Amino acid sequence: MKGRRILFWDFDGVIKESVAVKTEAFAWLFAPFGDALVARIREHHERHGGLSRLEKIPLYLSWAGQCATPSEVARYCSLFAAHVFQAVVDSAWVPGVREYLQAHHLHQHFVLISATPQEEIERILETLDIGRYFREVHGAPTAKSQAVAAVLARCNCPPGEALVVGDSAAELEAAAANGVEFLLRRTSLNSELQRRHNGQQCDDFLQH
Repeated sequence: MKGRRILFWDFDGVIKESVAVKTEAFAWLFAPFGDALVARIREHHERHGGLSRLEKIPLYLSWAGQCATPSEVARYCSLFAAHVFQAVVDSAWVPGVREYLQAHHLHQHFVLISATPQEEIERILETLDIGRYFREVHGAPTAKSQAVAAVLARCNCPPGEALVVGDSAAELEAAAANGVEFLLRRTSLNSELQRRHNGQQCDDFLQH
């Protein structure tokens, strides 16, 4: 990590242990439609942690037999955001990450790529007082692969001098699409990804 010019960081599951917070929020949001749907949503969300709620909520509404109109999707997104914000802020830090960001942000180019909506992730970073560590922040609806490509081009950075750090297939795919190496942060939810990713893996950032 220390030898790379640009580090692209995911947020949930990489900076904060906040994946479960999002899982519970989806369960709460769709609880009126029954336990079977909630179980299906839990399983899908945990397998696709790097996808934006802007993609998930229309899908989950369709599973619930509801019309995913723009106004209804916006309403569910607002309810979701209000429900998760403080819980994300209060969730535990991934061990070592805050120290790494603080120690290296002046001589490495840190970029955040998140499936959380742009305004919300910026507000979370500001509340946590870590926004200053990131040169750029890219939230939804910007696709992670597009964000990586744009930053590499703008900074004239060869893919070999960058690293994507994530915990889901979304970050792995963003890295692969741009020829960038991927560091997988292992969690209890990505065991399948651990088996199929033959590159770098870690449990935390204490030794990096």
